[in-house]
Amino acid sequence: MTALQPLRLVVMGTGPFAVPMFAALVRSHHRLLAVVTRPDRAAPGRRPPPNPMRAAATAAGVPVLDPERINDDVAIAALAGLAPDLLVVCDYGQILSPCVLAIAPLGGINLHGSLLPRHRGAAPIQWAILAGDPITGVSVIHMTPALDAGAVIVARAAPIYPGDTAAALEAHLADLGAGATLEAIERLDAARAFWKPGEPLEIGVPQDAGKATKAPRLSKADGVVDWSLPAVRIERMRRALEPWPRTTAFLARSGGDLLRVVLEDVAVDPDHAAVAAGAAPGTILAAGDAGIAVACGGGSALIIRRLVPEGRRGMTAAEFLHGHPIQPGMRFAAAAPQVQSRPS
Repeated sequence: MTALQPLRLVVMGTGPFAVPMFAALVRSHHRLLAVVTRPDRAAPGRRPPPNPMRAAATAAGVPVLDPERINDDVAIAALAGLAPDLLVVCDYGQILSPCVLAIAPLGGINLHGSLLPRHRGAAPIQWAILAGDPITGVSVIHMTPALDAGAVIVARAAPIYPGDTAAALEAHLADLGAGATLEAIERLDAARAFWKPGEPLEIGVPQDAGKATKAPRLSKADGVVDWSLPAVRIERMRRALEPWPRTTAFLARSGGDLLRVVLEDVAVDPDHAAVAAGAAPGTILAAGDAGIAVACGGGSALIIRRLVPEGRRGMTAAEFLHGHPIQPGMRFAAAAPQVQSRPS
């Protein structure tokens, strides 16, 4: 499809998911006016967290804007002064008001890490793994003020493999999304040949709101293991919550204190399922070089192969057992004190 002429684009993004898309736009014939990203914030005495899009824009020589609130009059005026044709949004972190979307004659498009309307929200990749979805993908939508609700211009599917972590899946979908975004822009570019400014630009396939599911932002509490869940769900949890907030369990030691451990590598353990059926969830069924087998809900078992004790490096279960005598019958606590919520 041949473009009519280069579009004037403002890209809005912060996290790593947006970087391949931005790189593809830099290589395209379109003109990048600016990157809008979240402002850097840091706790006293600490450096601000990495901002991949700020780094990518700086390396490409594209101006960076970082308003505290994108919907403020000052930010809107700055965007309007750029006179963009289209806003291209991905992994930005703020919801755009109708006033912001109206700045660009073609409105805005958003690259989202799921096959919408499934998994609308801030953490679609994590929730796709948590849900056990066999397939996910990316969607590029024509934006509306409602969260992730616009018509789908381009969608591309991708499988979720059994060993996929959120980090690995995100990297694959980010690359997939770069091409999908370019295709969506080309479709918009072609559609404007038949569009009269001031009239609605109808493009894409409307979403079926009745099929929408939510993918809310995760918290540290979402990483605490509830051992009453089936082992298959805890295994998905371990993969979905890498690299953050990770999956945490609390081993009840003989003195009554709880040792916090991060589960780094786990698997469903069919060898101990029969024993698990008669044990309370969280009970240690066996411990050896192969791992630590733990009873889970529904008569299932999980084997912990690698873990990170609080304040220590990651280690195999065999290494952990050298310094932490574990006996069958010991328990992992249901949760840490005052930590109750979990993924559902």
